[in-house]
Amino acid sequence: MENITTTYKPTLKAIESVAQKLKGIASVTPLIKNSQYSKKFGANIFFKREDLQEVRSYKIRGAYNKISSLSASQIENEIVCASAGNHAQGVALSCKLLKIKGTIFMPSPTPNQKIDQVKMFGEDYIDVVLIGDTFDDAYHAAMTECERLNKTFIHPFDDEKVIEGQATVGLEIIEQAKSYPIHYVFVPIGGGGLLAGLSSVFKTLSPQTKIIGVEPKGAPSMLTSIKNNKNTTLKSIENFVDGAAVKRVGDLNFAICKETLDEVVTVDEGKICQTILDLYNKDAIVVEPAGALSLSALEQFSDEIKDKNVVCVISGSNNDITRTPEIKERALLYANLKHYFIIKFPQRAGALREFVAEILGPTDDITHFQYTKKVNRENDVAVVGLELKSPKDLEPLITKMKLHNFYGDYLNNKPDLFQFLV
Repeated sequence: MENITTTYKPTLKAIESVAQKLKGIASVTPLIKNSQYSKKFGANIFFKREDLQEVRSYKIRGAYNKISSLSASQIENEIVCASAGNHAQGVALSCKLLKIKGTIFMPSPTPNQKIDQVKMFGEDYIDVVLIGDTFDDAYHAAMTECERLNKTFIHPFDDEKVIEGQATVGLEIIEQAKSYPIHYVFVPIGGGGLLAGLSSVFKTLSPQTKIIGVEPKGAPSMLTSIKNNKNTTLKSIENFVDGAAVKRVGDLNFAICKETLDEVVTVDEGKICQTILDLYNKDAIVVEPAGALSLSALEQFSDEIKDKNVVCVISGSNNDITRTPEIKERALLYANLKHYFIIKFPQRAGALREFVAEILGPTDDITHFQYTKKVNRENDVAVVGLELKSPKDLEPLITKMKLHNFYGDYLNNKPDLFQFLV
């Protein structure tokens, strides 16, 4: 049963007050026109570069505003949060700046790079506790700590003070673009704190602007909730876009967004990966998967945004370099350029040489080869990954494999098997 009783909406006065509080704490990040994307879409595409914050995401805004509003007794009892990334860094830096002790619960598999960043920002003011395998495990441990020791939980998105802090992103955009109208703003959605705050500002100061929320295809919690007209918890999600993959958006945020959003769309994780690679290769901009969400949705609006002024919020750049092979792999799969097969090799000399010389095209590359000898009397079997130059090369390749009796099976469309390869 839906139980959203609040009618809370962040006021412009409150958001302007937070903006004053954040001076010298959060950077006023630049709003920069990007020539690559502007040319591609025939529009004026502007990047709001929240990846350039000291903690490399907008999360410092909400975390600092919330923690700085605590009472003396709450400060004495200390604070707690649960996070695998950006929120943890925002809380850690806020604790150090405000000289407040905090405990940050993180899942045990969190990459060392993120753990080290949290410790670096918080220094002696925070303790990091690694627990469980998932964010949910860390969250439950954090809530247990709060109940046991009467500590204050700093929610990453479902909190009035957090929403008002994130809303300052919208305030800055409008100030920076005051010489021209903003026709569209594309905003990434995780729990919805940024979107709830930003959209509230725009509906007050620039109501003609269309607000487009963007979610990963594997975690469409806001889209599902809006379709159901109630905040809905997803049973399962794809965790690749870790900065925006949540099973349930905030109740406060949903109540706001269902009134302020013009549209919510999802983008495939493979498309997000291609955006990450394009930004790095063409603009030398490093973004995390959630930071690429807004840009990844532009193709869905290519006709609408032509000749328009469009702002995309680049929300963060805390990307782990060890994920690069997976990002490239997902991008190639999305572009239909990477394919996995079970190949049957006849048990005779020269079979592999024949496959390479006569079956593969001149631009086809073998990127994966796992050989199993003597599966049956006639054939040996290998799992082979191939990278093609064009999606059009796939069907002729399969035809040649079948004609010469090399074809065993195609694995890309068999998710139960495919998950062990990617």
